[in-house]
Amino acid sequence: MSQLHVWAVVRLLPNFQRVVVNRFRRRGDAENYIHLLRRHTPDGNFIIVFDPPSESLRLER
Repeated sequence: MSQLHVWAVVRLLPNFQRVVVNRFRRRGDAENYIHLLRRHTPDGNFIIVFDPPSESLRLER
């Protein structure tokens, strides 16, 4: 995971499962992408989450 791509577009699935569809540096880019996904997959449930790298990942570099 790139440390700069902190905005994740997530698809919510049944049984509390989720899949990260894509990651972006800017929230605006994630919002534009989610609009595109919702047009092409109207029955899909998508959200945007802020997902910064964990402390352990920052210490490894």
